Amino acid sequence: MFMERILLATDYPNLTKLTIFHFQEEIASNYFTNESSLRFIFQEQITNLILINNDKHKDKLLNLKRFSLKSSYPFQQYDKVVLLLRRRNRVIGGTYVQHDILDYMPQLRSFTFYICTYVGPISLPYKLPSEDIHLTLANIEQHVGSMVNYVTNSVNFVYGVRAACSVFSLPFGFDYLRDIGNNFLNIVFSYVTYLVIQDIIPFEHEFFMRIARSFPLLKHLFIRNKESQKLDGLMTCSSDNCQLHSIIEYPHLTVLGVVSAHRDYIDQFLNETKTFVPCLTEFEVYVDDLKTVTKDFTREETRRNCAKVTKITSIEPVVHSEDLCRYFPSLYK
Repeated sequence: MFMERILLATDYPNLTKLTIFHFQEEIASNYFTNESSLRFIFQEQITNLILINNDKHKDKLLNLKRFSLKSSYPFQQYDKVVLLLRRRNRVIGGTYVQHDILDYMPQLRSFTFYICTYVGPISLPYKLPSEDIHLTLANIEQHVGSMVNYVTNSVNFVYGVRAACSVFSLPFGFDYLRDIGNNFLNIVFSYVTYLVIQDIIPFEHEFFMRIARSFPLLKHLFIRNKESQKLDGLMTCSSDNCQLHSIIEYPHLTVLGVVSAHRDYIDQFLNETKTFVPCLTEFEVYVDDLKTVTKDFTREETRRNCAKVTKITSIEPVVHSEDLCRYFPSLYK
């Protein structure tokens, strides 16, 4: 209760790391649940969670049956895929999960986790197979999914390609997922509302169809891809036929971020012949790209998806004009 009083006393916007000493069963049962008053802090803010228990308390973990963990901390070495659980003041890697964690929790039946780590910088020919991540947690008797995706980023001010390695329990139980790309698993992520997609190859229309099917409750989408689309957004052509794509609908999408994306993806989401976003209210975009795609706020195909936007965030100043006012009527309500 003392920890709860401190964490709820005020907002801690910069809080990302938390160490809990004398970790016991009652802490897990009180705070690591969906009903916990601290749920938002643990699931949305904390990226580095360290749980420490002294040897004299280890027997109190014997009956722990459920544990949940989420991390997207940018670790630099793959061989240190860290579960952020610490005992005897040392960090435990995935290969030690069975002996140093699960052996002390023999009644554990549910281990819900999502970990995204990074390898970098790496060269493109180097491949990191998903099976390596599976082997890291092979001793956990639970369904596990994993994805390896190549992203561009800077590490210690060195710009290059990194592998984003995601491993998670199935079914996926979190509302946040980041840095997935074209090769994401063909499953339904029923709880995800916040998604970051990134890749070093283009996202085509078919990819966004898969996103809509796999993330039915998606509300926040951020696209990081500087590569232009290679295919006509309305057609997929093979050697013997062409197939007309259907219009994609994102019924719950309210926030779209394309600041780090090629302008083709602005057209992908605003063009009503490709996508319908009836609830879009916030748009993060470069104004110059927006003007180009909408033909200076006169293009009819992109008008309807802009009608409910109440906020435009851009590094460049937004110059209000009569055309902008008519194109984004909800900005001025």
